[in-house]
Amino acid sequence: MKPLLEVLKRIRKPAVYTSHQRRLSSCASSGLLTLPIRDEALIVGSSRELVQRLGSQVEVKTGFITEEEEGVFLAELEPGLKKKRYEFDHWDDAIHGYRETERAKWGAKCEEVLSRVRSVAFPEGSPLLGPVHILDLDKTGYIKPHIDSVKFCGSTIAGLSLLSDSIMRLVKEDATNEWLDLLLPRRSLYILRDQARFNFTHQILKDDESVFNGQRVPRLRRISVICRNLPM
Repeated sequence: MKPLLEVLKRIRKPAVYTSHQRRLSSCASSGLLTLPIRDEALIVGSSRELVQRLGSQVEVKTGFITEEEEGVFLAELEPGLKKKRYEFDHWDDAIHGYRETERAKWGAKCEEVLSRVRSVAFPEGSPLLGPVHILDLDKTGYIKPHIDSVKFCGSTIAGLSLLSDSIMRLVKEDATNEWLDLLLPRRSLYILRDQARFNFTHQILKDDESVFNGQRVPRLRRISVICRNLPM
């Protein structure tokens, strides 16, 4: 199977909105604007003002881990996950079709990757939430719009995406016409900070709703490995 970004390149290479060229995306006629991305547009939004305002607070880093590193994570996680059943209700009704766990101790190779995540995503010296959160979404599962509790989590969330591409949607809590869609390719890292973390809900779209910038992005089973910092 060809990598998702290669498929998107063949289908349509979008014009990217950049601060240097001051050029609107080819999607502007439909109300979409794109953030400046090195290769393909991985983030699209509802307005120029919004993408400029959140440009430093939302990141998607493609190819953050290798296929081999993904395999190492799966080897550590699968034995424990297989002992759990997928659940179709959640205590706050935020997740459907999921298994989850936390992990504080990792093998050396996984710990090396997590150290890389921490160094890229969090300010130096930022106290981190101890256990790493593991969320396993079934192909039929999805995450509903929600904001993580500020009582337990700080200003930054960083997550590795294993097994499947997916679409994350951010919607402003008090103005639902303001939104960003993030394309999260398999083995990428996403980072949400500050306003994107506190003032916008985030969700993972259902497979049958998984469309990015007009293109279908099939969503299979997805495991996310999520790090958070502690509230200050």
